[in-house]
Amino acid sequence: MLTVAALYHFTRFPDPQALKAPLARIACTNGVRGTLLLAREGINGTIAGTRAGIDAVLDHIRALPGCATLEWKESTATEMPFGRMKVRLKREIVTMGQPDVDPTASVGNYVTASEWNALISAPDVAVIDTRNDYEVRIGTFEGAVDPQTKSFRDFPAWWRENAHRFHNKRIAMFCTGGIRCEKSTNFLLSEGVDQVFHLKGGILKYLEEVPQDDSLWQGECFVFDKRVSLGHGLKQGEYDLCHACRRPISAADKLRPEFEEGASCHQCHGEYTDADRARFRERQRQADRGECYTQDAD
Repeated sequence: MLTVAALYHFTRFPDPQALKAPLARIACTNGVRGTLLLAREGINGTIAGTRAGIDAVLDHIRALPGCATLEWKESTATEMPFGRMKVRLKREIVTMGQPDVDPTASVGNYVTASEWNALISAPDVAVIDTRNDYEVRIGTFEGAVDPQTKSFRDFPAWWRENAHRFHNKRIAMFCTGGIRCEKSTNFLLSEGVDQVFHLKGGILKYLEEVPQDDSLWQGECFVFDKRVSLGHGLKQGEYDLCHACRRPISAADKLRPEFEEGASCHQCHGEYTDADRARFRERQRQADRGECYTQDAD
């Protein structure tokens, strides 16, 4: 059984470039795979490996400047959910495109998983899902508002267009692991919203700690690795992935005429050209033969 660790930490890295190679080296030396993003605002990512390997990487990260209080969420996988180890430099560790947003300055009020149900059941609370539309489609909290955003960059514009809907409401927001809410709650505070709350540890912590019989979560939670989705108790869900657009698909979706393994699904059938699909088919053929496809599709 492999350990999967999802983590993020906002802190100031004056020179993230200098951190990249040592971090990649410690991960690869210990057989750990996944993706870690470094930016001047901190670190974000998900990694998988043996217990000893994950501990070695986490110890290294906690020794980085400002990361001593790093928190992370763990789950398990029976097979390695990542193909390789990637450490990347980014402008932001989660892209919102708002240069004045600073989670190190202020964020909303944290609400633990055990307290979340009471908060979102209150009549004066509006619950907002900050994730992308394809994530919301397979699961969300009962009664949550879906902004129907294609990416996190779209959230600020959506809020400014819809803020009037939430007059005199307390705002409770959530995301997969908590990182998007660090930025979105800081953003709402800067927009003049006084009472902003967010789920500490995100959906993953809620699914880990809250019994299914007491849960207000409906469906499954999309995760950005080969497991695709998780349910209560962080058990692997029923969804697969369209390897063309990387959106979740169900068994029923695979029966639709638009579905072609590795090349298209009903969600992306009209988004790509014939040349794109030919490339996707070649990638799938090589994957089926166990070969390495040289063009990075990330």
